[in-house]
Amino acid sequence: MENRKIIVNIRNVVTRLPELRFEEPLNWIIEEGQQWAVIGPNGAGKTLIADVMQCKFALKEGEVSFGCEWNNSLVKSIAFRDIYSLADYRNSYYQQRWHSTETDEVPTIEDILNEDAEAEDYDKVLSLFDMEELLSKKLIFLSSGELRKFLIIRTLLKHPRVLILDNPFIGLDASSRNVLVEMLRQMAKLKGVQVVLLLSNPDDIPEMITHVLPVKQRRCLPVYSRKEFLKQTDMIADLFSFEGKGDPISSRSFSLPVEEQKEPSTHLVTFRMEHISIKYGNRTILKELDWEVKNGEKWALFGPNGAGKSTLLSLVYADNPQSYANTLYLFDRKRGSGESIWDIKKRIGYVSPEMHLFYRENVPVLNIVGSGFFDSIGLFRKCTERQLQVALAWMRVFGIEELKERSFLTLSSGEQRLVLLARTFVKDPDLIILDEPLHGLDVSNKKRVAAIIEQFCSRPGKTLVYVTHYPHELPDCVDKRFELVKHV
Repeated sequence: MENRKIIVNIRNVVTRLPELRFEEPLNWIIEEGQQWAVIGPNGAGKTLIADVMQCKFALKEGEVSFGCEWNNSLVKSIAFRDIYSLADYRNSYYQQRWHSTETDEVPTIEDILNEDAEAEDYDKVLSLFDMEELLSKKLIFLSSGELRKFLIIRTLLKHPRVLILDNPFIGLDASSRNVLVEMLRQMAKLKGVQVVLLLSNPDDIPEMITHVLPVKQRRCLPVYSRKEFLKQTDMIADLFSFEGKGDPISSRSFSLPVEEQKEPSTHLVTFRMEHISIKYGNRTILKELDWEVKNGEKWALFGPNGAGKSTLLSLVYADNPQSYANTLYLFDRKRGSGESIWDIKKRIGYVSPEMHLFYRENVPVLNIVGSGFFDSIGLFRKCTERQLQVALAWMRVFGIEELKERSFLTLSSGEQRLVLLARTFVKDPDLIILDEPLHGLDVSNKKRVAAIIEQFCSRPGKTLVYVTHYPHELPDCVDKRFELVKHV
């Protein structure tokens, strides 16, 4: 058997802090030429393994060693929240992006990539990922999918030896997903980059992967080749079983106290857009757009990365001031006729990748869910005892009640998404806008969330706008579609 050079060797590692430990000492070897997927349900320990590999934690026992010619500085990781390393927007970014102008001092993509412009493959990488058109675009105006592509390119240009990608396909349209897989394959072939993908869905394992490490409940299971792993149907089913939380489909029978369910709204039109046009500088985002959504309708919103989906939704959710320069009706009332943004927001439940990305409140999870009553990014008003009970009831529906005292930023990205989904529903809104709601969720949690959406939307007077790049994930109740095209 061929002896391969060991690139990363994690031997009998036990972290100093108990809350960061695996159930058993952690052992894992990455050899030269191997491409890995670490796969498991939300909260299983995938990110913890990646953090150990990057020597982020003090160790009580064991060690992490690397090939003799390099060290952990050549292990790079990408998570969606890495946008924070680019500019200090923090919480202000979520609102700032809609109030910013082309004259504000916000860096462009070209500004940020300038330090890497001398890389020998700079032009090739930009061309391969179709990024030339984005070079002049300001960071603050990138869509979630464009942000993800940009972060991957920026990291690849630094030529890491091992590249860790946390759910890399989230937020990418079908074309961009295919490009990413091909780009990683070429980087592995030409530059010797070894990839570690942290995944929550077996369907996301690309053909370039050679080895799979399954993880469940902070335990590493036996290693498989990709081909052998995908044959283990029983093991995969067990890996993504519902962790003792019950059949996810039983969520269809969830209920809240009767007094917390509002009477159905009698408005006729949830929103209507007439000849909507949005421009930033010389860039046209939306052009002469018309769309009417009536009370109780269920719509799917489609469009490639950068087509303007987030911009459109920011008009409905009253975040974008350009709504005043356009003809827009919300809940039978013309925008700008005296209503406040809070009058609008109290009737809408909204979750999006951008909201998740910039939600950095490091407070107990119960407070995060409770903030949905006040439409605040963070809890700026104290919940009543009754509101806390409703928040807990929704956490129970989403299977996350046990996380109520955990700090939000200590959760995995999938657990955070469930928290923000519970936050979306607490005020029993008339309109729910779900922008890629199943992002980063494992198979069982996707079933649970889909069941919750179906049950909620079966009630009269509930309107749904559902955004996704995965048509097969659409709830059965969705029977209308609206598609945006990308303006160049």
